[in-house]
Amino acid sequence: MALFADRRAAGRELATALVEWRGTDAVVLGIPRGGVVVAAAVAEALGLELDAVVVRKLGAAGHEEFAVGAIAEGVRIVTPDALRWAGMSPTDLERVEAAERDELARRTDVYGSRVVDLTGRTALVVDDGVATGASAVAACRAVRARHPDRVVLAVPVAPERFIAPADAVDDFVCPHRESDFWAVGEYYDHFGQTSDREVLRLLGAAGSGR
Repeated sequence: MALFADRRAAGRELATALVEWRGTDAVVLGIPRGGVVVAAAVAEALGLELDAVVVRKLGAAGHEEFAVGAIAEGVRIVTPDALRWAGMSPTDLERVEAAERDELARRTDVYGSRVVDLTGRTALVVDDGVATGASAVAACRAVRARHPDRVVLAVPVAPERFIAPADAVDDFVCPHRESDFWAVGEYYDHFGQTSDREVLRLLGAAGSGR
């Protein structure tokens, strides 16, 4: 059953769970692409700075939506249990990772992250949902390396069983913890692909409005 009309609606609801950071020096960091749409709605509602943190999922061969790991700048996560489930060999993983590293570099170049100084600030890392959590955790670890005071992972929906690792995340905010969870998209009426152009528009609008 859908919980949200679209990503913007999910972001507005998520913002109500993050109201304690309204008007602070916290920074909202969306995970491209779809997470930036949610993050932009959060930043707008709370009057916060918006940026992106680029991460790429390492998808299972033949089941690309299922993550066996994720990469971000200076971060690599691989889940052995997921690899075994997917039946992927080390060679399979190398091939997937090489392609995703190329895409990670491309997106970092295209989005031109402003690399906001996070030192001593709260970093609100936002995505449109968590499934395995690999991408979100990779993003949080990449953000942690930028020395924020706190890292908060905030998503509209996640599996009830998901636990954010303490080395990556200080707080986990999620309005909807679902026991019967299959995929993030099932909780949205509209969950289409977000384009590079839309991500750039949202980041540009936020930058010009500060």
